Formats: sequence, structure tokens, C-alpha cells
Amino acid sequence: MNIQFFGAAQMVTGSKHLLTTPKGTKILLDCGLVQGHVEQRDDLNRHFGFKPSDIDYLILSHAHIDHSGLIPRLVKEGFNGLIFCTPATKSLCSIMLADSAHIQTADLKYVNKRRLKKNLEAIEPLYELEDVEKALSLMEELDYEEELKIDKEITLCFTDAGHLLGSAAVNLDITLPTSKKLKLTFSGDIGRYNDSIFRDPQPFRQCDYLICESTYGNKLHPMVADAEKELFEVITQTCVVNKGKLIIPAFSVDRTQEIIYILDKAVNEGRMPNIKVFVDSPLSVKATQIMRKHEECFRPEFIEYINKDEDPFGFQNLTYISEVEQSKALNSLEEPCIIISASGMAEAGRIKHHIMNAIENPKNTILLVGYCTPESLGGKLKSGEKMVRIFGEEFAVKAQVKSMDYYSAHADYDEIFNWLGCQKPAKIKEVFLVHGEIHTLDAFRNRFLEKGFEIVSIPYLAQKIELLP
Repeated sequence: MNIQFFGAAQMVTGSKHLLTTPKGTKILLDCGLVQGHVEQRDDLNRHFGFKPSDIDYLILSHAHIDHSGLIPRLVKEGFNGLIFCTPATKSLCSIMLADSAHIQTADLKYVNKRRLKKNLEAIEPLYELEDVEKALSLMEELDYEEELKIDKEITLCFTDAGHLLGSAAVNLDITLPTSKKLKLTFSGDIGRYNDSIFRDPQPFRQCDYLICESTYGNKLHPMVADAEKELFEVITQTCVVNKGKLIIPAFSVDRTQEIIYILDKAVNEGRMPNIKVFVDSPLSVKATQIMRKHEECFRPEFIEYINKDEDPFGFQNLTYISEVEQSKALNSLEEPCIIISASGMAEAGRIKHHIMNAIENPKNTILLVGYCTPESLGGKLKSGEKMVRIFGEEFAVKAQVKSMDYYSAHADYDEIFNWLGCQKPAKIKEVFLVHGEIHTLDAFRNRFLEKGFEIVSIPYLAQKIELLP
């Protein structure tokens, strides 16, 4: 039995891990898009490194595009097996993959116009809406903690990862020719403990092999009380004192809703200044509607809040925006306001227009509330660059730039080891660290070794490793 790493290996995005069982069954764990300014990004997204039609099953940990965004491409190139995911993950994929197809088509229309002028060949999108629809038709839903015997060799169970609506750790039991079972767990992305909305990450049965995400393997997040206090200090300083705009790049799913929920509580408690709040993202609007339908993912305290306030994602002064003209009108709005828009790394979408419009005014603040790859616009702002390029033009960074990692949906290293408290380190034959930058992976590996895990590996792209019984 072996595993081969075709994405998120010594990089943060593009999660794809291929298992081959003793009987030759091929199981792909995630099928994510490589994002950001990664070398050979287009090549990695267009060429899998394996034959899609050879894959028997795809198991999807969650709906974020860096974990799900190449599924329609896989289908387009011949995959026709079953895709296993939680019900909420399928719901989110229905909007997120369609949005991804739309963005590609829109972006390439602009790119190909320029290529045509240079007599260059037009670039084809990775996939189109019809590929998304076929991918969705292959998805089989599986509830948390429900065991599914996929075939005589493979048993699957999802446990709640607490990272995103429907996110799961993947627990596979593979029956070997000796009748012994090899137990492998893939973390997907692990969420936060005491999250405002989602349940804590669940413990899971003892595993032999662990594939673990490492996004914040070298960092700790601030305490929640400090984070909320800091958020309202930024709101007050920007919108009340400076009378400027607060621009918040946030992922359309979950982080946007968490911030809105925090503001909703503040409105109900009389702590929210009387300023307008805009959520400028069609995907956020759809995601909010889906979140309302999946209470199985919510923590008890949030369900209790819903029983008092039927709409935790809506309050006076909050406007959800879908239409382009409404979005453009925000740029000419002169009164203080908060604009929350996608994407979280400020790499695509309407947020780039809002940042471009606000960045050279010192009254304004750009607040980064989650993980940003260093090469993304969000990452460059976070690192303190004084000049940034947006849509091919240089802009001086005169607005205040603030960063609050607490609102990242990824667990820090303490929280990951909390999640791993259900495991006996000596019983795990090998840990594979994925989904992280190389300096983070190195630091995280040392922490694993200090905790008593004996073999901790950092696989490289396309590396194949034998899994011993």
C-alpha cells in the first residue's frame, strides 16, 4: 500500500493525496486548486500527475476551493467514480464550484483578449459549468460518525473538523491481505476550539498513519476576548474617529458569517456604532442562505442564540450586495462604513476594487482577518509593503493595515495538539505534514518530535511513500 502527494506538499494550497490499496484500488483524498503566485501553478492545475480515469473513489474533506476546486477538472478528464463528502460540503460545493467556473470564464475573457492582440493562442478554462454539474451528480453524502463500508476492503468515517460548514477529518480503515486493518486519518483542515459558530474538532479513533495540515504550525492565535475588543477598537478608530472606511477581505464562507454574527451580537447589546455595514459578495449571500439550513454543524451556544435571534446574520444597517452596480456605488460612498468582501487573501473578486479605492487614503483601514499566502495581495499588505500592484497599477499604501489572525479558521499548533490528544503518539507509525510553507513545516515537525511522535515526514511534490502494515 502506498500514498503519493500531488498537492499541498511543501505548499499551502492544492490538496491532493493519492492512496493505492493492496488490491490496487485508488482513493484520492481531496482535489484542490493550486492558488496564489505559486511557480508552475497553471501547469499543476492542468496536469494531475496521474490519470483521472484510474481513480476509483474521491473523498472530500471540505468545500474550500484549495481542497475541492479541481474536482470538475478531474471529471472533465475522465473520473467517473463516487465522491464521498458530508451533506453540508455538497451544499457548499454547489455554489463554490459554480462560482469558480464563472470566475475562470470571466478572467480568461480579459486575458484572451490581450493574448489575441499578441497573436497568442487562447487559453481554455480548467472546466465549465457542465463539468461542475456532473461532479455534483457523483457526490454521495455521509453524515459525521456514520461508518460506510465502501467495499470489502475500505471503511470510511467522517469526524467533525470544526473548520468550515461540513468540514471533516477523513478516517479510513483498509483491510490488508493478512486481514489486519491499516488505519489512516487525513485531517483536512482543523478548525478552532471555542469557535463562535462551529462545534469543536471531534476526537477520532487511534490511527496508524496521520496526514496533518500545518497552516499555523508555527503560530498561536490571540484569545477571543482580546480579538473582539481589538475588532471594535479598529471599528471605532476608523469609522467613528477618522470617519473612514473599514475594508475587510474575508472568505465568502464562514469567516464572513462569523464577523457578521459578532456584529449582530454587538447590535443586540447596544455596543455597535451607528454605521452602515455592507457584505459585497454574491457568493457570501448564497453561503449565508446555505448555513441557515445546516444546524448539525453548529455549536450548542450558537443554536441557543438562534432561538433568541432568528437571524444571526442580519441586523439594521446591514446590506447584502449581489449586483455589480451596487458594488461600484460603494466606491463613491463618502460616509464611514464597513465593507466585507471576498476573497480573504485579496487575490480576486470585488475586494481588490475596494482596496484599490481605499488604499491611498489614511482615514481608511484594511483589516486582514485570516491566513494570506506571502505572495498574495493580502500577504504583501500584511508584511508591510509600502507599494503594491493592483490590476497592473502601483498604489502607495497610505491606509492603515491591521491584521487579526484570531479570525483565521485554521487551528494553531496548540489547538492541533489538543485535537491529537485522543492519540497515543507511539502507536502512530508516521505523520505526514502537508498544507504549509516550508519554514512552518520544519518548525511544526520539531514540535511533533518533542511530543513523542517518532517519524514525522515532510513529503515533496509527487513523492510516493510505502505504508507498512
